[in-house]
Amino acid sequence: MTAEADLGFSGEKLVAERLTIIGSGPAGWTAAIYAARATLDPLVYEGAFTEENRQMGTLPLGQLALTTEVENFPGFPAGNMTGYLDAAIDESKRRYMAPHGGHGVSGPELMELMRQQATNFGTRIRTDDIVDVDFSVRPFRLRSLSGEEFESHAVIVATGARANYLGLPSEDTYKNRGVSACAVCDGALPRFRNQPVVVVGGGDSAMEESTFLTRFASRVWLVHRRDSFRASRIMAERVLANPKIEVKWNSVIEEVLGDDAHGVTGVRIRGARDQAVTEVLPATGYFAAIGHTPNTGFLRGQLQINDKGYVVWTTPQRTFTSVAGVFAAGDVADDYYRQAITAAGTGCSAALDAERWLAAQGIH
Repeated sequence: MTAEADLGFSGEKLVAERLTIIGSGPAGWTAAIYAARATLDPLVYEGAFTEENRQMGTLPLGQLALTTEVENFPGFPAGNMTGYLDAAIDESKRRYMAPHGGHGVSGPELMELMRQQATNFGTRIRTDDIVDVDFSVRPFRLRSLSGEEFESHAVIVATGARANYLGLPSEDTYKNRGVSACAVCDGALPRFRNQPVVVVGGGDSAMEESTFLTRFASRVWLVHRRDSFRASRIMAERVLANPKIEVKWNSVIEEVLGDDAHGVTGVRIRGARDQAVTEVLPATGYFAAIGHTPNTGFLRGQLQINDKGYVVWTTPQRTFTSVAGVFAAGDVADDYYRQAITAAGTGCSAALDAERWLAAQGIH
């Protein structure tokens, strides 16, 4: 069977886009800005507002939309941005945004600004997911969750990565009833206010989640399996200096505890070294902050990936993938830096790479 038959694509001739961008984080929107300014008329599939995407943390605007203040993206120092946001973002989008917090720019605000900038240059946007691709034919074939099929001469994959869980059955049991992988999304819910909560992890994400939760929780237990954090020094120092955060070193989560009436009521931890030592931490919430998994399932193995599941850049200093005409940008291919600014930088590179590749093919 051909790849087309395997994926269930129709055999009819379809409309071919010049460039399709899959994903809507910093990489996707930056690629769209550069491609639109190059008059490539890019089409962006930003993702769909589905319950599955909500639970996986893969809603439109990417992972940055799940963060609070963004202190390290150049050009957005601390300050009240309300007036600028009102002027820069289309009113139809702005009215659904939370009031500005008064300190620099937030993740959702920054992503809406990027989206608006891409729109201003003529980017076309579909609020839908790409669920199937066929990179064995030219032009490439793609199909969306809504059933739309189309062709594209070039594709930029910028689908990012999603939050991981430990894989405990009890995590699944209490998801949306106290178990979360996004403190910014859920931390202000009534069940967490003035109550103890647990965060598991030892990287920058765990530091940020723990610090954010101190705004609402009475105490934050931070459970880490080692005796030192792998987070950046400044982030770790903030956590260790916060009187509302207590670190449980050399400990792992054994089970999330709860009941049908109350949801999460605590977690049971055990020693990473002495597994006979257990302790129950009372808590109404459990937040997993243990890394990410790249969103590459829809590719169905058609691009080369590394042992961690990330798309491989096959040429140094380029965003080329194992298929000519398909480019990758952002955290879907970056398993090292995983920062908003590096994602945006590779989004720029991918757009320029795609523009030059299309020109070499005589497609303008």
